[in-house]
Amino acid sequence: MQANTATKVAMPQDNPSQNLKDYIFTSESVSEGHPDKVCDRISDTILDLFLKEDPYARVACETLVTTDTVVLAGELRGPESITKDMIEQAAREAIKDIGYEQEGFHHATANVQVLLHKQSVDIAQGVDEGTGVDTNEGAGDQGIMFGYACNETEALMPAAIHYSHEILRGLADARKNGDLKGKIEPDAKSQVTLEYKDDKPVRATSVVVSTQHAEGLSQDEVRAMVMPYIERVLPEGFMPPEEEIYVNPTGRFVIGGPVGDAGLTGRKIIVDTYGGAAPHGGGAFSGKDPTKVDRSAAYISRYLAKNVVAAGYAKGCTIQLAYAIGVSKPLGVYVNTHGTGTAPEGEIIKALTSLVDLSPRGIREHLQMNRPIYARTAAYGHFGRTPDADGGFSWEKTDLVADLQRILG
Repeated sequence: MQANTATKVAMPQDNPSQNLKDYIFTSESVSEGHPDKVCDRISDTILDLFLKEDPYARVACETLVTTDTVVLAGELRGPESITKDMIEQAAREAIKDIGYEQEGFHHATANVQVLLHKQSVDIAQGVDEGTGVDTNEGAGDQGIMFGYACNETEALMPAAIHYSHEILRGLADARKNGDLKGKIEPDAKSQVTLEYKDDKPVRATSVVVSTQHAEGLSQDEVRAMVMPYIERVLPEGFMPPEEEIYVNPTGRFVIGGPVGDAGLTGRKIIVDTYGGAAPHGGGAFSGKDPTKVDRSAAYISRYLAKNVVAAGYAKGCTIQLAYAIGVSKPLGVYVNTHGTGTAPEGEIIKALTSLVDLSPRGIREHLQMNRPIYARTAAYGHFGRTPDADGGFSWEKTDLVADLQRILG
């Protein structure tokens, strides 16, 4: 009988004296062609359509996709010049850009149902300035939002989610414009498991990539195509053993996208943020205009945390904001530097709140969020990206560093 040689990962309860800074951690990403990400992209494309015509449009667009079908639902308040036909066409263009021209889900032939309706007046009065109990512009909903940054990567993102995103972005670029065109299809997932020593990532213990592919390709052929995109992302010395790299471990992945599984907007909130390395308030982002603090407050929280780390006041920083619907001020501001802070957390809070107005309106104006910049956020993470010249990913700027250093010393 063959001996069981599987390695047991030590857990804290196995050895109370174990150094809790040594551990294994995993994050996953999914591609723009994953059914849930197709929905996020369509919802954000509809949002951009309205913001392009009216920067103060209100949009909460939810999308469902399945075989040959796209359903759009939710609330709107915006220019009546945008018709259902325009909304349908925008959805088709999003699907085309992702790359779906397959039997069962094709941008030209899918049945697109537009069921969007006008925004509730009860919600609107809590947000509109001069109405409601708080006559200042209030939050579009109650909730808690978290932001996080750490110094594990140049993007100040947790390493496992950062590498997972980059593997899939490389594959997507090659599928659309490079060597893998016609060989792999839009639907894909990645997963990176890292070993940490003294709270620092030192190597990958395993990598998983599952990608939809053209009929007729073997598992070995797909593996050979995918491997270079893993190798170019992981830092030197991080590659796991060959046997711990799993490419299409089921052996075949031809049926994918909405044909293989239904999708919904907002079901990949951990993929969208920090891969599980930080808390999450539970609210999704895509399809929501920036009056919805689920989105805008999560973005400003990331911005503040990133600036704290970039300024050298922590190796890792978590920030939480809390809001009530219709109320303009945040109900709570929380900062945690996880024992790595070089300034008291209370002083960091005072500095941040002196520099940035954390009301919903203040957030939108500081980050200039009333622009059609959201479709590009729908895949490969809302954070850890490079700010664009037109204002996209403005929450990734580190323009508070000098002010924080001036205030905190």
